[in-house]
Amino acid sequence: MKSLAPQLLSILLCTVFLFSCSPADDGIYFSESNETINTSVAYSDIETDILTLVNEYRQSIGLTELIPLNIISGVADGHTNYMVTTGQVNHDNFSVRAQTLIDNANAKSVSENVAYGYSTAQGVVNGWLNSEEHRKAIENPKNTHFGISTESNSEGRNYFTQIFIEK
Repeated sequence: MKSLAPQLLSILLCTVFLFSCSPADDGIYFSESNETINTSVAYSDIETDILTLVNEYRQSIGLTELIPLNIISGVADGHTNYMVTTGQVNHDNFSVRAQTLIDNANAKSVSENVAYGYSTAQGVVNGWLNSEEHRKAIENPKNTHFGISTESNSEGRNYFTQIFIEK
């Protein structure tokens, strides 16, 4: 009768190999759902200016002002940090952010503007207003609340995430 030791050893090694490796994170997709949502937000001067400029623009075209909501800014902050880390402006995982706000802020709809490289609030707001798709988010009459996040990378270049919701 043959010894079972070599076969058992092979099975054991295969099992360890298959189940001990965690899935690799390719740096493109990640789950924000495990992150804690920061609701105690302190707005920087540029963030406050962006919120003000967006509301001034909305008023100038006959729309109601949007209400800043810390949970939205907290969710935006997670994405801004992600863009700084990856070095790419993107909307990766937008559906996760939208679902987080649907679940935790009672949002009916969610839209998002992102940007990179602007050094002033007026510059980034002008950039968004000069883009048809970004302007649509700002001008959506159904939006009721918004949030903003701005972070600088190691070279001092700014990344922006602004999220709008309808409540």
